[in-house]
Amino acid sequence: MKSLKKFALGMAVAGLAATAAAAETVKIAYIDPLSGPFAATGTNGLHQYQFAADTLVNERGGVLDGQMFEIVAFDNKISPKESLIQLQVAIDQGIRYVVQGNSSGVANALTDAIAKHNDRNPDDRVLFLNYSAVDPALTNDKCNFWHFRFDAHADMKMDALTDVIAENEDIKKIYVIGQDYSFGKAVASAAVRMLTAKRPDIEIVGNELHPIGNVQDFTPYARKVVSSGADAMITGNWGSDMLGLGKAVIENGFSGPIYTYYAAADGITAAFGETGVGSLKLVAEGGNNPPSKPEAQEYVRAFKEKHPDGNISQSRITNVVQMLAMAIDDAGTATDVVQVANALEGMEFTDSLWSDNPMVMRPDDHQLIQEVHIYGHVPVEAPFDFDNSGYGLKYENSIVNAGADLPTTCEMERP
Repeated sequence: MKSLKKFALGMAVAGLAATAAAAETVKIAYIDPLSGPFAATGTNGLHQYQFAADTLVNERGGVLDGQMFEIVAFDNKISPKESLIQLQVAIDQGIRYVVQGNSSGVANALTDAIAKHNDRNPDDRVLFLNYSAVDPALTNDKCNFWHFRFDAHADMKMDALTDVIAENEDIKKIYVIGQDYSFGKAVASAAVRMLTAKRPDIEIVGNELHPIGNVQDFTPYARKVVSSGADAMITGNWGSDMLGLGKAVIENGFSGPIYTYYAAADGITAAFGETGVGSLKLVAEGGNNPPSKPEAQEYVRAFKEKHPDGNISQSRITNVVQMLAMAIDDAGTATDVVQVANALEGMEFTDSLWSDNPMVMRPDDHQLIQEVHIYGHVPVEAPFDFDNSGYGLKYENSIVNAGADLPTTCEMERP
């Protein structure tokens, strides 16, 4: 009997220790591709999240009473079905914060599943912090209280791109091409709608979608672009699809500007090299290479020391980590995600590494309003280049509070 009492006491002490250890960690599930055709993008994003959590939160004492951020990786293989499996695994592990960004198809599946889970489990709720899935529907008709987007959505970015295109009188014909899923369709729809309004004289000589992640040879698509006589091209392609399409178009003789959403880093910058100069245009948030702020330059140098083959290519990741930390501190809790969400709503964030202009998490639809830029692909010195290639990005145009005047159809129900 005495030994049993000792065993029970030991178990109780162990349980208290485990509870204390759990209280010291705020786990964040990273659900993105770590294998397959988009593994490079997902792996680099994971490294950026881990570095941001360690550098911007943990090394500064964590949140609340010293709780540390821990990024827990889940490979979704870019599949919505696999993402839902990994989401359930994360929830079963007690994780209450989910970050994801690669593929709006995945984001649509996750936001629906999280909303349903939270309705069924009011004491076990989860927040979805979307850092890069930019289907406009996610903060419009499909909005919900549990979803926050930290990237400008596709329509906001297209609004900026088409402003620039409209000012270029040399552009008379445009070819629109993208991946066949919700984001690619949103890009095409916005391009047609906004170009028609801003430059009705521009002829859209092509508008097509291709299978996502399955095209091995983009030469047939490239030949159609070239034969159309287009002066410029618009694509929302990312990862290996951006690389394959862009390289094929240039190699088949296209010499006009290629307006893109994701034509940088993860091997894309290195592959284009000199051929991308004067051709690739990118709409995104963040800083120049090198960034203008000294602290951002030091941040990039430190990341490159830890990940020599990596890139700080998604500056919004640092915004996600910093704003979540601020919200948890403001709410006074990391476990009550309703209070954390309330703290995120309407938050003004002015501590970005990349910009002095304030960002606002719009409470109407949980869409971050921020400054975006049109960049050109240019030579850049190490360590501020991408892919150790000698090339990176430089501002050509900047838009403060991009898309703030675009309406939202969100009708949000709050708990």
